[in-house]
Amino acid sequence: MSDTAHPAGGGAHGADPSRRDFLTLTAAALGAVGLGSVAWPFIDSMNPAKDTLALSTTEVDLSPVAVGQRVTVVWRGKPVFIDHRPPEEIKKAEEVDLGELRDPQKDSDRVKKAEWLVVVGVCTHLGCIPLGQKDTDDRGPFGGWFCPCHGSIYDTSGRIRQGPAPANLAVPPYAFGSDTTIKIG
Repeated sequence: MSDTAHPAGGGAHGADPSRRDFLTLTAAALGAVGLGSVAWPFIDSMNPAKDTLALSTTEVDLSPVAVGQRVTVVWRGKPVFIDHRPPEEIKKAEEVDLGELRDPQKDSDRVKKAEWLVVVGVCTHLGCIPLGQKDTDDRGPFGGWFCPCHGSIYDTSGRIRQGPAPANLAVPPYAFGSDTTIKIG
């Protein structure tokens, strides 16, 4: 054997380190792309079906709803109460002392436009449907909704005022498309 140095390529027993790093990174990148192309159809299959997504939004024409009238629409299989609140109802809701509330929320935090209250019509105690959508329904002493199952009483902003319910009626995600239409969901 001779004591002469091997050429810069590392000789017969070694490979060029920069070439080896390039090949390793290329193989890893191709492996990641291959894994992604195999995994994507599986991951995509977990998305909701198109018919389910179609039910995830509800558009409502508000133009026929008179001031003081309440209507119920269905969104994701749940009733949604829409209240076209008159000025005196809005004023009453805005003047409530938040210290009196079990689940304190300002009225302005629960509405996008003061005259329209939109809440999920499911009692937060045991999931019953409160009364108060019809003019002849018992609305309780706060003029909102009354759940006869266990006596939960909500005000004109859908906030819990009396009874066992732990929280206010939920406000669903919604947006106004125009002055007379909303999209829930």
